[in-house]
This record gives sequence, structure tokens and C-alpha cells, in this order.
Amino acid sequence: MGYYTDRPGSQQYPPPLAWLYPDRGDFLAFVGNLSSRALVRESIRHFRARGTLSSEGASLPSFIPGVGWSDHWSFWQFDYPAIMVTDTALFRDPNYHETSDVIDNLDFERLARALRGLQYSIEQLVTQPP
Repeated sequence: MGYYTDRPGSQQYPPPLAWLYPDRGDFLAFVGNLSSRALVRESIRHFRARGTLSSEGASLPSFIPGVGWSDHWSFWQFDYPAIMVTDTALFRDPNYHETSDVIDNLDFERLARALRGLQYSIEQLVTQPP
């Protein structure tokens, strides 16, 4: 969740998402499957209420590459709503899983902003679940 860039064209997506989302890698993404859309919607609503970092949310079919590529996938197997909050990893960061993937590439100021917004979002979800 710590790689951000304002460079135009720095954000990539699997088709057909490139037509719908920004081309700069300067946001935090909230991603879920279609069954998790309420959780995506509420999570991002709370994040935006206090967050100071751009954010995008999507509830997508799980066959789109990247949608199920994390730990949330295992919850879907048992019909639990779950989401991934991500900087979009390999769709943005040219160093992802390379030897050049080092701590100096992280934007700690934006990472801190992401974490503050997520803290508030999680607190709200605990007290008022979707």
C-alpha cells in the first residue's frame, strides 16, 4: 500500500478497466467481488470521510485478473464478503517482486495518510457494519 506516483500513464489495469479508472498511480484501491459490493461501498465511504488520499472502489467479477489475488479470496470461498485494499501492486509498481523492490521506493507520507483513513474506516465498520 505504499507505492504512489503522480506520473501520467503510471497506472495500468487489466481490460476493460482502463476506460473507467485514472491513469496515475496516486490512489488507494478498494476491490471486491460482486457479492462484496456493500462492503466496498461502505469501506470507501468511511475512508473518504476522513482520508486525505485519493481512492477508487470497485466490485468486479472475480475472473478479472487481480481481483482475487490476495487473502480475501479465501473468504469468498465460504461466501463471506471481503475486500482487498491495495496500491494495485504490479499494475503500478515497476519494482513489484523484483530485486529493485526496496523500501526506498515507498512513499511513507502517502502510506501514513492511507493508514489514517483506513483506521477510521475500520473503526466505523466495526461499530456499524454494512
